Amino acid sequence: MQVKILGCSGGIGDSLRTTSILIDEDILIDAGTGVGDLTIDELLLIDHIFVTHSHLDHIVSIPFLMDTVMGLRTDPVTVHATAETIKVLKEHIFNWKVWPDFNVIPNAEEAFLQYSEIKLGEVTTLGQRSITAVPANHVVPAVGYHIDSGESSLVFTGDTTTCDKLWQHVNAIENLKYLIIETAFSNGEIELAKISKHLCPSLLFDELNKLTRAAEIYITHLKPGEGEVIMQEIEQSKHEFKPKALQNQHVFQL
Repeated sequence: MQVKILGCSGGIGDSLRTTSILIDEDILIDAGTGVGDLTIDELLLIDHIFVTHSHLDHIVSIPFLMDTVMGLRTDPVTVHATAETIKVLKEHIFNWKVWPDFNVIPNAEEAFLQYSEIKLGEVTTLGQRSITAVPANHVVPAVGYHIDSGESSLVFTGDTTTCDKLWQHVNAIENLKYLIIETAFSNGEIELAKISKHLCPSLLFDELNKLTRAAEIYITHLKPGEGEVIMQEIEQSKHEFKPKALQNQHVFQL
């Protein structure tokens, strides 16, 4: 299994792209602005989109993707998300006011977009690959994802703050290889991090103290203009884990 980072920033500008991860050629985890760098031929291969939560930086490319591939492929695109996130997509995005409702185009029986509700701990198997929703703690209902090739696993936390239940799941993964975890703010903005339910370096290491397995750790969702400060604060820590900053186009092999 190949996992490619299309976007991993908390904002846009220059080369920054918001959150999106491509698994092999046919699965997206979130659909931020990084999806826009794919060619039309690559967009046509996307069969599944797993959404962590409903915030715009994680879903913004779904409407454009649907508009692009509509009529160019025969099978629908399946959006996998929690019931709460699906409700938001239906009410606030695909509602004919912001964007057409591809769930009924050309008709309800042959729609270009279909929804598949996911629940925490529920495994979705696609070929030899399994994707499981894991707990997250954000200002809206949110999940992370455990991606397993059978040989090794990657966990993507999505947007989250302190979440003990997440680590209960992560620590049970025997073939864990990679952990991608957010850190959106610097320590100087810890109160903003807490209010918005994100992490800063001090909160990050509080969470990593709960990790009992070895893993390569990568930091995502750095706010534009703050990435250098955040990573300096992380690098200056004496913690046993030494996280690295995630980069666009980084490829993980599972």
